[in-house]
Amino acid sequence: MGAEREPCHIFSFTSGWLCLDFCNTVGGRHPIEVSASKLKTHQAIEDAGRFATRDYLHSYVDLIEWGGQAGLLAQVTVERLEAEAGEHPDEAAEVLTQAVALRETLYRLFSALADNQQPPDGDLTALNAVLPTALAHQRLTYHADHFDWGWEETPTLDQMLWPVVRSAADLLTAPELARVRECAGETCGWLFLDMSKNHSRRWCSMDDCGNRAKAKRHYQRRKSVET
Repeated sequence: MGAEREPCHIFSFTSGWLCLDFCNTVGGRHPIEVSASKLKTHQAIEDAGRFATRDYLHSYVDLIEWGGQAGLLAQVTVERLEAEAGEHPDEAAEVLTQAVALRETLYRLFSALADNQQPPDGDLTALNAVLPTALAHQRLTYHADHFDWGWEETPTLDQMLWPVVRSAADLLTAPELARVRECAGETCGWLFLDMSKNHSRRWCSMDDCGNRAKAKRHYQRRKSVET
């Protein structure tokens, strides 16, 4: 077996599309500096450390944990890939580097589109460069009474990235592309599909950024009254 497993981070899968969930393995993409001494409430003081960027893909183990939680890797495959990564650490490190590069490429593409901007040419080129490799691993499968798309079953260190690449290509050519949004939270940067009827969703989660914005507005109103 490979190195001892690191504590598992529970990833979020609330964006509505796989490649956007992959982009959201970074929290606080827009960091700001706030001194805890300037924050007024107990909850805000607890949040002080959350204003920094938090990358949840620190290691290859994190990457395969994400793949497992996303349903892309069976548990037996997670364990097999962890063992292989332990035997081939340089290759595993290279896959992690590729994964982070892919994630940032996808984030720039979809963030620009969410802002009604032209997607960066270099990032579209980068996605097109990895697309043939990912699609080369697709296979037709038969399930009882119908055919479906599946993936090559031979465990490969980068196999969790293939569906992400395909997911990005699918979203870029889907009607849902017009519903891609970036969280309005000041520091967040998470992407999601706005499937609300009136296209009014602003937050990755009302329990997180939505409540934080609400608390901030309440504090500012109270402060303006006091002054």
